[in-house]
Order: sequence, then structure tokens, then C-alpha cells
Amino acid sequence: MTPNAAPYDTNNDPEDVLKQLGSSWHWALGFALATLIPGILVLVWPDETLHILAVIIGLQLLVAGGFRFVTAFSHSSDRGGSRLAAVLVAMLAFLAGVLVLRHPMQTIGALSLIVGVFWLLTGVLTAYVSIADRALVHRGLMFGLGVLGTVAGIVVLCFPVDSAVALTRLLGLWLVLLGVFEVVMAFALRSATRRITPPLPE
Repeated sequence: MTPNAAPYDTNNDPEDVLKQLGSSWHWALGFALATLIPGILVLVWPDETLHILAVIIGLQLLVAGGFRFVTAFSHSSDRGGSRLAAVLVAMLAFLAGVLVLRHPMQTIGALSLIVGVFWLLTGVLTAYVSIADRALVHRGLMFGLGVLGTVAGIVVLCFPVDSAVALTRLLGLWLVLLGVFEVVMAFALRSATRRITPPLPE
């Protein structure tokens, strides 16, 4: 048996692979960029239209769903249903993304409703996971992200927008804010991981 055989054997299980990947700060950073970059694109895109906005938001939701699904496996135990809640967040992202992309020429009100409800529900679920899973090393930041997502959902649902440009500015601003917060979370996870894991001897 070669020296490298054992690690591969222990990581062959799909759950172990997803757990290792979802717990990585690189994965968290990728998720943050998947939120931040679409927000920037929405804000700087010239001659914004409802169709362009719907496509960008729909793709962002689908990508976020993939990231959220893998991240759900980073919860080592299902204490308080934290993993189930995280998987539910991923399913909501997939559903919202499909609904947005299925009818890209939908009305401003419909797009606001889908995105607002998604951010509101996922914000509440994220805050719940941060409280229920005591094994998280960045619970405070995740709770803050949940609160920010909840506020974003409420603002989008309640803010009276009557044009595609106004909705574009609103959604783009919140995507950027959420993305920046998630970047901070990723680097906080990086610092926490380095404190927990001692450096390998040279």
C-alpha cells in the first residue's frame, strides 16, 4: 500500500467529499463571488432591461443553489435540523432560479416577488442554522448574513418599484451588500480554520 492510499480511501464517500469541500474557505469565497459579481454586473450593465435583469438574477440563483447544497454538508451533525434547513435553502434557490428563467419577460412585480420571498425565507433559515448548529466557527457572521438577507427580502417586497431600472438598482445593491458580507465571512472562516489547524511541520 502506498502512503497516499489511505487518504483516498477515507475520502471516497460522496458525503465526505462534499463535507470537505463545503467546509473550505475557498468554497465560501467562491459563493461570495457568485453573489458579488452578478450584483456588480447588474449595477454597471448599460441600458438595463427586465429581460437582462431576469437572466442575471436567475443564473445567480441557480449557481447559489449549487453552492448552498454543497455547503449544507459542512454541518457535521444535524443538530436542530441545521443540515436539513441548509438543504432547504439550496432547494429554494434552485426553484427561484428556475421560476425567474422560465419567464424572463415577466413583470417587474413578479420578479420582485420571487426574489423578495427567496431572500426573506433564506435569510430566516440562515439565521436559524447559525443558532441551531453550535459547531459553526463563524456563527455570529452567519447570523448577521441571515438578518441582512431577511432585511433584503423585506425591502424588495415592500419597496415600490415601477420601472426595470429602479428594480435593477435595488437588486444590484443588495447583491453587492450580500456579496461583500459573504466575502468577509469567507476570510473569517479562513482565519478560524488556520487557528484550529496547526501548520504542518516542514
